[in-house]
Amino acid sequence: MRISYDVAIVGAGPAGLSFACLASSLGLRVAVVEKEAEAVLADPPRDGRDIALTHRSVQSLKRLNVWDGLGPEEIAPIRRACVRNGSSADLLKLDSAGTGADALGYLVSNHVIRRALYRQARQQASIDLATGISVTGLDLAAARPALTLSSGATIEASLVVAADSRFSETRRRAGIGADLRDFGRVCIVCQMTHENAHDETAYEWFDTEQTLAVLPLRDRTSSIVLTLPSRAAPAALAQARDAFALDIERRFRGQWGRMELLGERYAYPLVAVYAHAFFARRFALVGDAAVGMHPVTAHGFNFGLRGAETLACEMRKTKDAGGDFAADRVLAAYDTTHRRSTYPLYLATNAMVGLYTGSGPLAHLARHALLRIGNALPPVKSFMVHTLTECEASRT
Repeated sequence: MRISYDVAIVGAGPAGLSFACLASSLGLRVAVVEKEAEAVLADPPRDGRDIALTHRSVQSLKRLNVWDGLGPEEIAPIRRACVRNGSSADLLKLDSAGTGADALGYLVSNHVIRRALYRQARQQASIDLATGISVTGLDLAAARPALTLSSGATIEASLVVAADSRFSETRRRAGIGADLRDFGRVCIVCQMTHENAHDETAYEWFDTEQTLAVLPLRDRTSSIVLTLPSRAAPAALAQARDAFALDIERRFRGQWGRMELLGERYAYPLVAVYAHAFFARRFALVGDAAVGMHPVTAHGFNFGLRGAETLACEMRKTKDAGGDFAADRVLAAYDTTHRRSTYPLYLATNAMVGLYTGSGPLAHLARHALLRIGNALPPVKSFMVHTLTECEASRT
């Protein structure tokens, strides 16, 4: 069986479903192929990841009719952020003053975003979801690219889009390479209650052989992020729940008082990815398949959503003019724009991670100097806030 669509998307994660909804709004027939069962998409399990959304991403989710469907208990504002280096008492303090916004950003759990985007996609008559099915082949040589599926069916489309993770098999099948940087670290994420209030402030603490983060959720509950060298992560994960909580208290030097683990712990190896190209003939990459960020700057999903919008925008301009929305020049324009938006921060993030995970005295001094510069120079702090929030800084 051979089925024809305008757009075929591999991967029903947040980036894939976002682009599916955007392509549908252009009047295109869309197929989304996902190896997970539909029941998992409809009610995704908690995976420990709480996503820091920029103001730009919030506006994007509003345009997708997703944001207003979230409950107030599912959205946690980040009013302020503090960064600490080692045992130094100096803190780099950031807030939204001068941006015109009342928060730096908003935290929403990844499974909540996935569920909301699935529901929105399911409401679109022009989107077909093929779930519990894997892609076994990709043919980009034909006039219309074709996906061979594990079900035995073939999907052909004017445009194929890969949104199947930073380790994208579809990207490999298209012959597009990627730079992968393995940081040799594991990120352990969980939710914990704590005795002392977080005051809706996010904390990032770079310390010797570990990075700690507190992302403020409801009341006295936070998403805790512990990044350790890969060799040390198994021992932390193997601790009994009470022992783990005591260990986290110790790592934070008692700053949050008594702490208690809620739910499970989740571990993610830290690997950053940047594709050599974001397109081939009638083929494009979005989400982590294009750019997989280190989470320290919290821009992973934000970049994925931006890329989906950029691609849809380029397609709309050409389609409205009566042209071929999947032509090379359209996809090349997407590549150029998205690369310009992501590559500088990708490089800066990797450099910062290298600096802040270095254990030598020169690295410590450099980190300390950067924090002091950030506090002392308003333009530098303004730039940091703008980068984190994607709000326009005040010019007054």
